[in-house]
Amino acid sequence: MKNSSHKNSLLVSTIAFGLAATAANALTIQEAGGWFETAYAKWTPVSGATKYNVYCDGVKIDDALIRTYSGYVRADIPGISAGSHTIKVAAVTASGESSSEVTTKTITAIAHDRSGFAFSDGRVPGAYKADGTLKNGAVIIYMSEATKETVTMDVTTNSKGTKTTCKSVQGILNCYKKGYETRPLDIRLIGNVTDSDSLVGGDMMIDLGNSTNSYVTVEGIGEDATVNGWGIRIKNAQNVEVRNVGIMNVNSGEGDNIGLQQGNAHIWVHNNDFFYGDAGSDADQAKGDGALDCKKSSYVTFSYNHFWDNGKSNLLGLSEGVYSYNSTDYYITYHHNWYDHSDSRHPRVRFYNAHVYNNYYDGNAKYGAGSTQGSSVFMEGNYFRNCKYPMLTSMQGSDLYAGTATSSTENATFSKEPGGSIKAFNNFMEGGYTFIPYGATSYVNKGESVSAATMNVNTQTDFDAYVVKSAKETVPNSVKSKSGAHYYSNFDTGSKMYSYKAEEPAAAKTTVTTYAGRMHGGDFQWTFTAADDESYAVNTALKNKLNNYTSALKSIQGTGAIIITSSSSEAEKSSSSQAKSSSSMSSSSCSEKVSSSSVAASVKPIFESVSHNFTESGNSSEYFAISGNLTKASTTVNGKELTQALKMESATSIQFTLEKAATVTLTFNADFAKKVKVNGKAYTANAGIVKVNLDAGDYTITKGYMANLFVIDVEIGNVSSSSSVADLSSSSTENKSSSSLTTAITTVKQNTATMRFSRATNHLSIECARVKNVAILSANGQVLLRADGQKELNLSNLPRGMYIIRAVTENGTQLMKIQK
Repeated sequence: MKNSSHKNSLLVSTIAFGLAATAANALTIQEAGGWFETAYAKWTPVSGATKYNVYCDGVKIDDALIRTYSGYVRADIPGISAGSHTIKVAAVTASGESSSEVTTKTITAIAHDRSGFAFSDGRVPGAYKADGTLKNGAVIIYMSEATKETVTMDVTTNSKGTKTTCKSVQGILNCYKKGYETRPLDIRLIGNVTDSDSLVGGDMMIDLGNSTNSYVTVEGIGEDATVNGWGIRIKNAQNVEVRNVGIMNVNSGEGDNIGLQQGNAHIWVHNNDFFYGDAGSDADQAKGDGALDCKKSSYVTFSYNHFWDNGKSNLLGLSEGVYSYNSTDYYITYHHNWYDHSDSRHPRVRFYNAHVYNNYYDGNAKYGAGSTQGSSVFMEGNYFRNCKYPMLTSMQGSDLYAGTATSSTENATFSKEPGGSIKAFNNFMEGGYTFIPYGATSYVNKGESVSAATMNVNTQTDFDAYVVKSAKETVPNSVKSKSGAHYYSNFDTGSKMYSYKAEEPAAAKTTVTTYAGRMHGGDFQWTFTAADDESYAVNTALKNKLNNYTSALKSIQGTGAIIITSSSSEAEKSSSSQAKSSSSMSSSSCSEKVSSSSVAASVKPIFESVSHNFTESGNSSEYFAISGNLTKASTTVNGKELTQALKMESATSIQFTLEKAATVTLTFNADFAKKVKVNGKAYTANAGIVKVNLDAGDYTITKGYMANLFVIDVEIGNVSSSSSVADLSSSSTENKSSSSLTTAITTVKQNTATMRFSRATNHLSIECARVKNVAILSANGQVLLRADGQKELNLSNLPRGMYIIRAVTENGTQLMKIQK
């Protein structure tokens, strides 16, 4: 049994900062270290701290890089050069930065491997320099679940230098498409980010309008940055970098996790985790469509990525049916990628010149690399473990014989396309593989050495690859593919080839399993078994875990739970003193400062716009808050009259809260897509309807992007209402005056769970085995703060006023009113 994830560092078990006081008497960094041109530190929260200041080599980092989790606070510092750096963490209390609660650590960062065709002609894709620091004038925006639609940036949009305020991450990219903005853009993704309304067909679209002067990086911060439910599409763009993100559950129109469409050059995609997407309509799309595909793009490097049981990993070529004989115009590099039980296309190459070196092929059920349509593929220093067919050339060799003594086009893997050419050097293969070298008298067939003559194979025409004795050896033009008579271009010995240093296969395997994928292997853990080596079916348990993935992130400093909005003057002072404008945030680089754009550091209500009371039969009304482009439905859909429902037409997702358990019915126009996700879990409609039984709590529903009618109907379930406090939902509660809510210590007990608040110590305590989430609401029901899984909350940062505490526990929903 093998663990497919890296060995993650031990997490510190403490209570999240800003949400609970701890017994810690001093600020102690529990863990710190360096990674690829980045540093990180974790520490135990300090009692009384309202925030933390973190410095790298004396430069203060952005608040958004400091996040809280269950048990620790973490800061990540991207944009530093390889070498030694000093991190200082200081607690900030009501009286300012504490001189006593300060600690420092020295770490060593390592350099990224900038090898491959993406760096041809001296280009360095993305917002970073070759030394790992930000390019001059670079602008940073932070993309989280909260800021993906609200972040703004002033972008130059015409030849006169006019600045336009562009809103949302996609909106900012749309403004860059005009081609007048030359400042490098660094999009830093934090936490688990789901679909947003502004996506293009379900994808983040990076279309830079063919500008050669635009530089864009999309990077994940830390170990848990996740693109969940959407993809990244790159089109007509140059100088783009995507790194350190995990991509899962993609359900976009294109279907690729990351896809390079036409007109791209100098693209670098590295250190990412590629997981299952949603199933497509074709039989070979059960695990999603392409993981990382590329077409009509040149000077590309895909490196240090981790592919987790993907069905189709890397398709490479032009459009289907486009013919280009022995093309010299398209160049790409694949190196140090971990093809971890992925099935095929590692890569599947049409037309291109592809250098594929030092990758780890780990239990691949179908095949490794495939050459078709006149492509030239140099396979060098790769490690193959139980890869059924390490290399295939279309319509010859193993592609036709398939491990037997009979050649048949029925075995053809690549839709009977003409062949290409593969040059192979210093590759290591083990396990039950089949591989036929050019001109060999014997070869390995299903793990056993066999005679070519006995197997009826003429290896002068039926071969998988031409094996050379040195990397600089050329392949004679007389060696041609059986179908199409294509010959190897010898691009790897020509003037276009770059400098690089290939490792021995065993060393490459170690490098890949240590460094491929997100930082420290990311936050998603999975262990494959030997049975997965030969199976290319969907791993149901893995699929379910991906569908149910949730982030452990609790809050982001500057936009999280520390600042509470209120109409009181105290709240205004608190907000104004801590908020940062979109142009004043400092760079996280240790060596220089750049301008940064981010949403102001204040908490917006989680639920906005519309609240609707659903009537509980013969009982009191139920509070139901919802946001989106919504109207009350008074129509009949699929034969059902919807008298207590809301409908959504143009918005792609809604958020709502149930104060009690309920059956939620989701109804689609039957003529359109019928896929939906509830808190990330996918459901498929039957006759246009999905019914989901939900507990009390907060929910986000995302519909298939093609649906033009989406209706939500709520049937209230039977839930005990023995609370000693009146329902939050009742109209009398919402209209009560402040004077009727005064209390010093309030206790609510329901179904053996107890909630207590002490005004003297500003401490809230919930006594039960498990708390799902806690929300703090204003007296009229506006959600101001939310914390997940917390039993102890320090509410000293709340301004004076009246609040309602709503705790969703294993015993049901607890409601309590407090006054500060």
